[in-house]
Amino acid sequence: MPDTPDAYAPREIALKVEQLGVAKAQAGSLSLLVLAVLGGAFIALGALFYLVLSTGSTLGFGPTRALGGLGFSLGLILVVVAGAELFTGNNLLAMAWASRRVSTPLLLRHWLLAYAGNVLGAAGCAWLAWLAGLDALAQGQLGETALRIAQGKATLSPTEALARGVLCNALVCLAVWLALAGRSVADKVLAIVFPVTAFVAIGAEHCIANWFFLPYAWALDGQGTLALPALAANLAWVTVGNLLGGTLLVAGVYWLAYLRQPAA
Repeated sequence: MPDTPDAYAPREIALKVEQLGVAKAQAGSLSLLVLAVLGGAFIALGALFYLVLSTGSTLGFGPTRALGGLGFSLGLILVVVAGAELFTGNNLLAMAWASRRVSTPLLLRHWLLAYAGNVLGAAGCAWLAWLAGLDALAQGQLGETALRIAQGKATLSPTEALARGVLCNALVCLAVWLALAGRSVADKVLAIVFPVTAFVAIGAEHCIANWFFLPYAWALDGQGTLALPALAANLAWVTVGNLLGGTLLVAGVYWLAYLRQPAA
């Protein structure tokens, strides 16, 4: 491949995703789990940054959401540039599976370990934020923001949670796809920021981020307004939506466009 600063073409990205999927699926369980814990923690740090930027903002609805989304982009930037495993972005492994280069057991093993590690990292970061008393920032407004966000998530209908999950991971996987087109750190950061900012601004739902938001708000909820069944339902439906959005709308579409072998 020529040494050029130009971005990789979409067909080249598809081949990179397929090759990367094979390597990820064959990774050792311990390495995968450790990197997944990091991935969950990185997303939680982006969520914390979102809380800080959104709390007390007087910019209005759109600009505040955009500013919060910009801060939330930190999470995926850390995952991609620093190196970590993220269940939602790794839904792109479906391309290698569709090409029959990764078996179904290996694919499911990877997704399960990545999800479990992400949950540990995100929920662990929520616990640290609670221990640190970060809810007291801005005269307690940060804690109020966290509770308000969680209450909104808990009241979503299954259809809303599912659809918002689909929208979210279509954009997250597109952010990863665009980052793979880049050749430098600056390329990757710029590629990530706009799709992630967009999904946050439109109110889409990310299951790993919710493993930070919901446990954190539940720990802060002294009035018992957050019911555990409602929180669990949100996590379940959003996870399914994320899986559908990443595998079908991004991995599936690009596999059909660039990697599907023509019928003999």
